[in-house]
Amino acid sequence: MPTVLIIDDNATVAVALEVLFSLHDIDAICAASPDEGLAMLGQQNVDLVIQDMNFTEDTTSGEEGRTLFAEIRKRYPDLPVILLTAWTHLDTAVDLIKSGAADYLGKPWNDQKLLTTVRNLIELGQSNRALQQRVQRERKQKRELEQKYNLCNLVWNDTATERILGMACQVARADVPVLITGPNGAGKERIAEIIQANSSVRDGPFVILNCGALPAELIEAELFGAEAGAYTGASKAREGKFEAADGGTLFLDEIGNLPLAGQMKLLRVLETGRFERLGSNRERQVKVRVISATNADLPAMIRAGSFRQDLLYRLNVIELHLPPLAERAGDILPLAKYFLNNDKVLHASCEAALLQYSWPGNVRELKNVMQRACLLSAKSEIMAADLGLPLVSGWHNDNEPDKESIERALQKAHGVVAQAATELGLSRQALYRRMDRLGISRNA
Repeated sequence: MPTVLIIDDNATVAVALEVLFSLHDIDAICAASPDEGLAMLGQQNVDLVIQDMNFTEDTTSGEEGRTLFAEIRKRYPDLPVILLTAWTHLDTAVDLIKSGAADYLGKPWNDQKLLTTVRNLIELGQSNRALQQRVQRERKQKRELEQKYNLCNLVWNDTATERILGMACQVARADVPVLITGPNGAGKERIAEIIQANSSVRDGPFVILNCGALPAELIEAELFGAEAGAYTGASKAREGKFEAADGGTLFLDEIGNLPLAGQMKLLRVLETGRFERLGSNRERQVKVRVISATNADLPAMIRAGSFRQDLLYRLNVIELHLPPLAERAGDILPLAKYFLNNDKVLHASCEAALLQYSWPGNVRELKNVMQRACLLSAKSEIMAADLGLPLVSGWHNDNEPDKESIERALQKAHGVVAQAATELGLSRQALYRRMDRLGISRNA
């Protein structure tokens, strides 16, 4: 049962509030003075405080309430406080709202409005505590991962990224092929680098071949090398990527673009470690860790006859799927700030726009957008308009989200108001007040 602390020297007010809350399954404890209230806060857990603004008969300035509120905020900065005030203290109460008070109530109060406010604030506080505990756990896990493994200075903060990093580091020491799947621009090459950096061949070469960037007739020469005269223009012998990667890792990006003839030869190398250069009958032996990546649907290509099933079995002994950036929302702002110039910062409206955009081009698109914004913005603060992104529906010129945008953010944040507020570029108090005005419950 949630607990509310009532700090008021008027016994009639305190008893009335205590009875009201008890009838609605909210535990209430009472303190008759600021000192007694602060002492009770130090003795037991409280979900919310309702405090009077005046505790002496010879003054109506509200200074005692202001001092009490300041002390509560100092000791318990995350504890919601509702101010109980007569009309003479209204200006003071409004000032304290700006300083972080959750709300204020005039005497006499409306029971239903009070109950609704208290319940919403208690739910918000519980959600915030759960969120803080989750964030602390995630930060601890992130620190442990960064301390234990070489993550190649990767910028990340999302649990989905953490999961794939953990898997990548776990399989790094296993000398087996790895297939990384995911959309273009999501960061598959960085995951391959991390696997190499934590593998038993970390000191060996890391060689990259983009199978989609070369004509089909040149891919085999790139992979296996060629003797002089092996094809038109081959004036001298050259080693291929397998020879260059001997004792290390070969990363084959866009493996789905490898022609069938090259697939057959690649399969043989994976099985035996042996191959011949184009134009040569001499076998060469290498020891290479192969990591491949693709954004293609390889099973569909197998059904269409354009990719060998036995090669897929060899390539995806371990398969890692890197989700698109839109599904790793926790990475968006850290990456955006990383791509900024040192003299630039993000405005709250810019952060909200970044979080709401779908990022079809993934990390690559985000990098380009931030670099363009830094070049075109004359100010030190990057605004939403500087990004050049499509306008997000639901946002107005004053950057205040409408009901639909708030409900969408709450749904995405699984009802956690603090997380939704961050996404919308608002403070928790501002979002709570806007929800109240629009009649939105926390579980919208």
